[in-house]
Amino acid sequence: QVQLVESGGGLAQPGGSLRLSCVASGFTFGRAVMSWARQAPGKEREWVAGMYEDVADTYYADAVKGRFTISRDNAKNTVYLQMNDLKPEDTAKYFCGRGGPHYGGPNYYEEPVDFWGQGTQVTVSS
Repeated sequence: QVQLVESGGGLAQPGGSLRLSCVASGFTFGRAVMSWARQAPGKEREWVAGMYEDVADTYYADAVKGRFTISRDNAKNTVYLQMNDLKPEDTAKYFCGRGGPHYGGPNYYEEPVDFWGQGTQVTVSS
């Protein structure tokens, strides 16, 4: 069955970095759009980043552009989220999803997410 397992969350200081990983199984990973979303207490889940086949297809929310980088290693069935220059407002639970936003040339697409991982908590605080 489909499984997405996130890891790498934790406590970071403002300006610090964390790298999240999501290991996928149970489907053909290389053909899937993969994404990261986050949800803070009392707020709706929001997109953070998504990608399809390569870096040219990546989507980033305005709040994380220039600080976060999504990447994938299809040989390892893993998608990553490198988070730099973390801010307290980045505090949230981060989820990996199969599907999500991406670009194809100039066009924006949003594939329905049909499976989410269990999430990993990121807390940014001094």
